[in-house]
Amino acid sequence: MAKPRPRGAERLTNIRAQQIRFVLFCEGANTEPEYFRALARSLSQNTVTLRTVPAAGDPLGIAQKATKWMRAKDQRVGNIDAYEKGDQVWAVFDRDQHERFDEAVSLCERQGVSIARSNPCFEVWLILHHEDCHAPLTRFAAQRQLEKLCPEYDRDGGKTVDCAKLLARLDEAEARAEKHLAARRDDGKPFGASSTTVHLLTKAIRGKA
Repeated sequence: MAKPRPRGAERLTNIRAQQIRFVLFCEGANTEPEYFRALARSLSQNTVTLRTVPAAGDPLGIAQKATKWMRAKDQRVGNIDAYEKGDQVWAVFDRDQHERFDEAVSLCERQGVSIARSNPCFEVWLILHHEDCHAPLTRFAAQRQLEKLCPEYDRDGGKTVDCAKLLARLDEAEARAEKHLAARRDDGKPFGASSTTVHLLTKAIRGKA
């Protein structure tokens, strides 16, 4: 005879079934994880759960960890009654001067890991919450520009941005990022500086993809 399920178990199961879990492997230790956690908190509690893996390495190291997690997830889903089939795995990293960047992108694409990449760095995405950023900035120039726009941000002191303020302008940032990618394509340099695909991740988290 089957054992009766605990009271409330069906409700908890239904809640988890309605949720989409995002697993983010991030290059940064502070800014990126804090930004995405703030975004998840701003949404309905029953729509998204978020797991971040901060300071996961350089782009290739991030890609390797993310693809390893994907393979393990596929094995678990085949063996247990899991809700992980709908989980989304993302690699969040910068172009900067990383020598094996293209290799990291290729690995993610082959293994089905989504990519939120920024050129030259994640700060470009944060700048887009305030203004356009078409200039081919270096990482240091982008950080200096963000300091002007967000006085609380300190690239040397470890202080990050006020995520709540930025999220109020998220729609504008997503529109600018899309426009920038189109401009880079017109330039003949897809994903060239300055550009980002982080808006693809924010739209997915918000159910707008």
